[in-house]
Amino acid sequence: MPKLTTPDQVNLNYTDIGSGRPIVMIHGWPLSGAAFADNAKVLAAAGYRVITYDRRGFGQSGKPRDGYDYDTLAADLDALLTGLDLHDVVLLGFSMGGGEVARYLATRGSERVGAAILSGSICPALCITKDNPDGAMPREGFQELADACAADHAGFVDQFCGWFYSNDQGLTVPEEIRQQAVEIARQSAPHAAVATILTWTEDLREDCRRIDVPLLVIHGDGDQNVPLAKSSARMPEYAQQAQLVVIEGGPHGINVSHADQWNAAILSFLAGS
Repeated sequence: MPKLTTPDQVNLNYTDIGSGRPIVMIHGWPLSGAAFADNAKVLAAAGYRVITYDRRGFGQSGKPRDGYDYDTLAADLDALLTGLDLHDVVLLGFSMGGGEVARYLATRGSERVGAAILSGSICPALCITKDNPDGAMPREGFQELADACAADHAGFVDQFCGWFYSNDQGLTVPEEIRQQAVEIARQSAPHAAVATILTWTEDLREDCRRIDVPLLVIHGDGDQNVPLAKSSARMPEYAQQAQLVVIEGGPHGINVSHADQWNAAILSFLAGS
């Protein structure tokens, strides 16, 4: 697998398939770019150049002790875009990957970016605060998740991958698929996994207001990890150009559980942007 080095000398593992307009896919917690393997093939077959990468601390990328904040993670994304000299890019941020997309566009602008996609994203602000009462839970709840992960990394990511693919009716994919996700998740460094859980408390509302490219927001209404009403359903308030697509019964991992609908929604959006 090719690797690219960030300004602070962290190796980022990435894949690069197909040709055409580039799509950069940013994975969710606690997985890696491998979570998009099947989707990437579909998008590449449709005429796009598809690039996935492992966030620092996850998958096959370097696992430094620090740098697990959105400013640094957005800088890593910038290193990828500049290192590969990409233009008219479609940025796709899945779950916490939405934070990288929002922070990148807010701080570096859209010179290299032509469109953005948020899937099951934590945007605009998942943490309940006095001025954000519509979030999902208070900071203490996220701290409890981080503490549980710190106490038993392997066990916690196993449980999380169950939530990842479940709606209120239970698991939406075969157990084999969930186990594959667990294998990927266990490649994450425990210290990185814990630190990035706390980034989910980041208030990204101002970042979202600065998104100035066509934006697709896609979310499952059965998402148990990032509730639709507390996240993506709020995005049109902060990015008026946002197109919201809701997948009925979809869990958090809709790119796998509802792959045909997910891929179709993205291809339809790309055709018009």
